[in-house]
Parts: sequence; C-alpha cells; structure tokens
Amino acid sequence: MKKTTIAILTVSHSAMLIVGFALGIYALPILIAPPAPDGEAIEAASAATEYSGKFERDRIDSDNFHWGEGDVSITDTQVVFSGELAPGPDYYLYFSPQFIETEEDFNRLKTDMLRAGNIKTFDNFIVDLPDTIDPSKFNTVIVWCETFGEFITSAQYTPYQ
Repeated sequence: MKKTTIAILTVSHSAMLIVGFALGIYALPILIAPPAPDGEAIEAASAATEYSGKFERDRIDSDNFHWGEGDVSITDTQVVFSGELAPGPDYYLYFSPQFIETEEDFNRLKTDMLRAGNIKTFDNFIVDLPDTIDPSKFNTVIVWCETFGEFITSAQYTPYQ
C-alpha cells in the first residue's frame, strides 16, 4: 500500500472516530434519561409555587448547544421546570444570590451559590430541594454542565403573584 493511501485512511478513520465520540457524548444523555415528568405532575408540583421565573434561550453564554427555555416554579421543597433544555451530560441546578448569564460570572460567583441537585431530564424536570436551601435567600436558578464547565441557562425569579 502506498504511503499516501495509508495517510488518507489514517486521517479519515481518525476523523470518523472523533465524530462518533462526539455524537456519543451528545446522544448518551438522551438515551439514558429517565422519563420526564408529564404535564399533570408538573401542574401538581407547581401548585404551591412561591417564586417564578423563566429560562430564556437568548442568555449571553447560551448558544445552539447550550440553552434552556420555559417556566420555572419554586416551592419550599422543589424546583419545577416546564419547558425544554438542550440535551447534555451532568446538568446541575444552582441557586445564586445574583443574576448571571455567563460562564465567567458563574465561576466568579460559584462560592456564593448552592447546588440544589442533579437534572436528569431535558423536557420538564422536578428537583427536590435539600433542607439547606432557602429560596428566599437567592434570586436566580442556573442550569450548569459540570462535566464541561458550560453555562446552559438561568432564570431570575420573583415572588409568585
């Protein structure tokens, strides 16, 4: 076999390996995600809403692969989301005392934030709050990808009217 043929095959097979790996990282969270809460579960969990906000797709550090869009309701015991998140691995919900919408701000203020829990679904979610989190001490919830250190979205919340 010619050296150029070997080089072309090596490059093409390496490129396909990289593409396959990237697709696997994207697809695996979707494939292993548990069923998302349905509309009835979201409605029931939202019944005791004390605070509300919106995840919006147009945050400064959101992009085509890192975004969220929908309504957030916060009770004494849960954060309830009705909407959609871009799929990805290792999403966590954080509470922040200050509104942020960039990775830089997240990293700068991370010591002032509290991690509420893991997000396992991308269409609607319900996260049970630990007893250590008092939503009245914060004003923002953030979805953050721990594995890649990526900002997904945020919502500044206000008392529910």
